[in-house]
Amino acid sequence: MAEKNSIYSCLISSISDGKKLLAVLVDPDKMVIENVSGFIKKVNQSIATHIFVGGSTVNINATEILVLEIKKHTKLPIILFPGDVSQITNHADALLFLSLISGDNTEYLIGKHIKAVSKLRGSKLEVIPTGYLLIENGRPTSVEKVTQTKPMSTSSVQNIIDTAKAGELLGMKLVYLEAGSGALQPVPLEIISFVKRELNIPLIVGGGIRTKQQLENAYNSGADLVVIGTAFEDDEAFFDDLRN
Repeated sequence: MAEKNSIYSCLISSISDGKKLLAVLVDPDKMVIENVSGFIKKVNQSIATHIFVGGSTVNINATEILVLEIKKHTKLPIILFPGDVSQITNHADALLFLSLISGDNTEYLIGKHIKAVSKLRGSKLEVIPTGYLLIENGRPTSVEKVTQTKPMSTSSVQNIIDTAKAGELLGMKLVYLEAGSGALQPVPLEIISFVKRELNIPLIVGGGIRTKQQLENAYNSGADLVVIGTAFEDDEAFFDDLRN
């Protein structure tokens, strides 16, 4: 049972109220600290409800420096979306404890998690177990390269559905369908819809979403929370389409 005012309980409550959630993903290796204030100002003026911080490869200490700077400019919850143990900082509000259940690399199924325990022991970070599925998008992604795993084929719909459900049955609190940073195509709407019907836990969808219409399509197909990163990195004017 989640604590009453936890990030996860608030997420569940918002979804129960019919709200659609949006997380802006900020990559510590791509965000210049001097630009954080202006960027987060636009985030605050948008429909964004959460800020995710993380990347596949990030310099040591870059995540903590960025999180501390972001906290100066927003009251939105800051959630770590780490590609490695080195990206964990106690200054964030929560941590997506990602298990790459779409792949067979044990390091990303459980190995990295074991290494993270020493950092999390005694930490006040809210840890949210998350089943992470990498879905093919038409081009190799940094996640694929770093984890040495292949994305799931979009033609294997039942396998994707069953993998997501297995994550829930293993005790995951979230399922994350990921097309990858810079994806040519977002996760197919049919897959979002089929996976959502099978789950009793929130569904996150990210990767390849670059327009307001694609965002709405993801919501209408069943995504409870959508993550957008590259679209804002490439064109901050996209925020203008997503104002409150």
